[in-house]
Amino acid sequence: MGRSGETYNKKEVRKKKEKKKKVKAEKREARKNKDKKTSMDDMIAYVDENGVISSTPPDQEKEEVDENDIEIGTPKQSAEDKRDTLKQGRLSYFNESKGYGFIKDLETRNSVFVHINDMLDDDIVEGNMVSYKAEKGKRGPVAKQVKLYKD
Repeated sequence: MGRSGETYNKKEVRKKKEKKKKVKAEKREARKNKDKKTSMDDMIAYVDENGVISSTPPDQEKEEVDENDIEIGTPKQSAEDKRDTLKQGRLSYFNESKGYGFIKDLETRNSVFVHINDMLDDDIVEGNMVSYKAEKGKRGPVAKQVKLYKD
């Protein structure tokens, strides 16, 4: 016998809800019964020296590592890294009243900031070829020890 005051639409909505509940309960029960892995061995993964993950332990013998060879922290700079090389560029812009300008690097084509206090020669003008040492500044590369480039 039908419920009083229940329309066709209400019946359909109720049937859909009941069907969803039933499907959800069946899925939950299927998940419970599907995989019952309780063994710790099933959960272990092995990583070999190359970073490959597998379910079997690696067969390779372990390589002996000398503890003195292990470096913690940043690597030390070699003599070649410390050696400052002079770069060449063209003074593309220079404002004499404000005392700064920009050098266009010949190799990278990047602009490098230069201040008048870092210029070794007083007769450098816009368009001249210059040699300089590039350093890292607050806002980007900065040219230091700027002088006229002579072949």
